[in-house]
Amino acid sequence: MIRLGLCCLFLEAPIRFRTTTAKYLSTLLKKGIDPLEHLNEIIGSNLHNLLLAVQFCSDNGIGSFRINSGLLPIYTHPEQGYHLDDLPDSSKFRMEFEKVRKEALLKKVRLTFHPDQFVVLSSPREDVVEKSIADLEYQGMMAKLLGADVINIHGGGGYGDKVSALKRFAKNFERLSKTVQSRLTVENDDKTYTPSELLPLCRELGIPLVYDVHHHRCLQDGMSILEATKEALSTWNREPLFHISSPRGGWGMAKPQFHHDFLDIEDMPMEWKNISKFTLEIEAKAKEVAVLKLKKQLKIEGWIIE
Repeated sequence: MIRLGLCCLFLEAPIRFRTTTAKYLSTLLKKGIDPLEHLNEIIGSNLHNLLLAVQFCSDNGIGSFRINSGLLPIYTHPEQGYHLDDLPDSSKFRMEFEKVRKEALLKKVRLTFHPDQFVVLSSPREDVVEKSIADLEYQGMMAKLLGADVINIHGGGGYGDKVSALKRFAKNFERLSKTVQSRLTVENDDKTYTPSELLPLCRELGIPLVYDVHHHRCLQDGMSILEATKEALSTWNREPLFHISSPRGGWGMAKPQFHHDFLDIEDMPMEWKNISKFTLEIEAKAKEVAVLKLKKQLKIEGWIIE
């Protein structure tokens, strides 16, 4: 049984998430306008639209929603950063977070986070690691408020010595709060780390592997899809989460890493058809249109959709 997942944004549905920049906030400050007032307005809008996103997913049979990392814009910025309780409507926002959490729980819509690529626990640079930890703690705070159970990141760079890089990942993992550690997952990527390279780290730290089959097809390691699937499933102590996408130009073209607008039904691994229950995030440019199209196709092919 598959719980289909929508990632962050919408193509056609009138649900939008706003952002801002540190430069713009500095401009406001020079004009004598409190930047927190502007952030307050944006965050209020984003939380309202997050509730709409959960309701859209529920109404359309989409069982999971990945939350945009910028829900609270520039939260960890070194100059313009802030805390939730600094905002004028902080009490109201905490109630809004709780409202979304309850709605997602009631409607059985799983919520997840996937921090940006600059979050790198394996970096040899301490400043990069410190910024990564700050961002993970920010997302951990939101995940706790919203009841999300996944904060998914990549292994990072190899830096010429992947064994040492993953040792740094493990060491820096210990610097994270229990809130983040209990939700952290790691995903194989299409340039550096394969499933077989990340599985030992997952077992060492007790964190799940988010198996991305598209990345695995781009960066192979001798493991079959069936083997990687079984090994990934064994790392989960809660509902497993996988990723899938199709190459923009097809598998015969150069640079198959780039995502297509839609998912080619032929890219769905038959090895997944008998998994008892898992979440599958669809990484496609057409967003909810692509997920809903895939849902119809899977039902025709006899897949069971939650």
